[in-house]
Amino acid sequence: SIKMDLLHSNGVLIIQHLQRDYRAYQDFLNFMSHVGDPRNIFSIYFPLWFQLNQVVGTKMIWVAVIGDWFNLIFKWILFGHRPYWWVQETMIYPNQSSPCLEQFPITCETGPGSPSGHAMGSSCVWYVMVTAALSYTVRWKDKSAVTLHRLTWSFLWSIFWIIQISVCISRVFIATHFPHQVILGVFAGILVAEAFEHTPAIQTASLRMYIKTNLFLFLFALGFYLSLKLLDIDLLWSVPKAKKWCANPDWINIDTTPFAGLVRNLGALFGLGLGINSEMFITSCKGKNSCKISFRILCITASLATLQLYNFVKIPTHTEYLFYVLSFCKSAAMPLTVVAFVPYCVHSLMRTTEKKLN
Repeated sequence: SIKMDLLHSNGVLIIQHLQRDYRAYQDFLNFMSHVGDPRNIFSIYFPLWFQLNQVVGTKMIWVAVIGDWFNLIFKWILFGHRPYWWVQETMIYPNQSSPCLEQFPITCETGPGSPSGHAMGSSCVWYVMVTAALSYTVRWKDKSAVTLHRLTWSFLWSIFWIIQISVCISRVFIATHFPHQVILGVFAGILVAEAFEHTPAIQTASLRMYIKTNLFLFLFALGFYLSLKLLDIDLLWSVPKAKKWCANPDWINIDTTPFAGLVRNLGALFGLGLGINSEMFITSCKGKNSCKISFRILCITASLATLQLYNFVKIPTHTEYLFYVLSFCKSAAMPLTVVAFVPYCVHSLMRTTEKKLN
């Protein structure tokens, strides 16, 4: 406990330093925090990559979902505090002279703080993207191509670490994480992504396998929560702390609670399984149009545009259970749209156009 308090107090000094000396970069750091938001995986990265390479897109969803699930379990095990409430409750500062940490609209996360979900989600998905891009260059054999591969390798991994460091700094800057929590998140995300580099079975998973995986993840998390609750250990202990110490009650969002993330991810995995095993996917993405560049570009454009419309769909938060059900449905609809609905519509449009030309 003493060592953890020392780690936290040193982290507070780093946060104060960042908030004082990096004020000019506030907008950029807030932007990088949004870049690391795991929800971007489903609305931006996945629709882009799935239409370019279905293997990479599928792997991306699995990595994101399983990684965030492990993040939830680790958060429940580690009981990590967040800086913006820890400084208000710790007894290590004499005479109630606790440091003043500035808060922002994205500061008031309600779940435990360790490891960082943003850092973990960002590192795992960017690891998948970088390794996928490098897989195309590793096959080059002649000397000039090998040199180009090495330059590409250095460039892409440099971009990877620049993004991860920026996301980590941004999460520390807004006082929602301590430095050790974001570092742990980055390396945990890399481990999860690397594990899926050696798990080819996900590419041929049936709808039954997707459903079984969803049930296992949900029942394990729920069982873990209920088991500890029977032992009088409340795994939602962080929510009242967030509500108590957040500078603005409007910044508290039910979407940041532990179960909200779990339901969102399970919905995305179910939607992916439903889409990949649908007739619409087989007809469009496995048909003759799937190899055409025009088909893929149209699918990417239409998918990204359609998913932005989902942002305008506001789920009511007055009833918690209703929120979880609707959140699951909305999350399932997003990959289903990318995998099945949009490609099928584009395929039908192209087929109709070809018939008119003939």
